[in-house]
Amino acid sequence: MTIPANLKYAKSHEWARLEDDGTVTVGITHHAQDLLGDMVFVENPTVGRQLAAGEECAVVESVKAASDVYAPIAGEVVAANADVEGSPESINQDAYAAWMFRLKPANPADLDGLMDAAAYQAHVESEAH
Repeated sequence: MTIPANLKYAKSHEWARLEDDGTVTVGITHHAQDLLGDMVFVENPTVGRQLAAGEECAVVESVKAASDVYAPIAGEVVAANADVEGSPESINQDAYAAWMFRLKPANPADLDGLMDAAAYQAHVESEAH
């Protein structure tokens, strides 16, 4: 399983990437899409919505199950990826390219509270046992 080192991770299996403009791009991890199986539906949060860290804000549905997606940090939704809503299977093809939404963080330092790749790998392995 590939876990990109340049991303931060939430225990609820979202990834977060700080962009040059200060926004944070969010998606679900490869591990999450692997557990869910073939994606058939994605519902992103609406632009302008204020999110608290850990708040349910989006939904991904696969042939197996529906799953909530949580905001890894607090902030305002500044973009939603319509492409992933139109082609949910893109998450299965490359979970780290198929971002879901972008946030303007309430506090950029909140990213430091998320896991790095090594910690996320250990978290996934601990869940498997």
